[in-house]
Amino acid sequence: MSADQNSGSIISKAEAQTYINAFKAKYPQEVTAFFVGSVNVELILNQAECIGIRIYNGYNDKESKMNQVLVGVNAQQQDMDKGIIIERLYTCPPYCPPGGLMD
Repeated sequence: MSADQNSGSIISKAEAQTYINAFKAKYPQEVTAFFVGSVNVELILNQAECIGIRIYNGYNDKESKMNQVLVGVNAQQQDMDKGIIIERLYTCPPYCPPGGLMD
């Protein structure tokens, strides 16, 4: 499979909720969601030759919790690791939205 600007698939709210609920059942103590602002997403996407974003699972030893690391990807499917890399996202919990996919 080759990553390009069209990678990923649109899914239904019901399918999304199924995945989220399965994760919460399997890992009840883990972070459920991460939020990143559009300005930071655009900083990554607006880099020359960027075709998308790779999201790495990470772990913050200092805070003893999961995190996400976002990095741009070029057409050769390489991480743009000399460019913008984003972390320190808002997590749920504790910053959980009312309603939405978690209901």
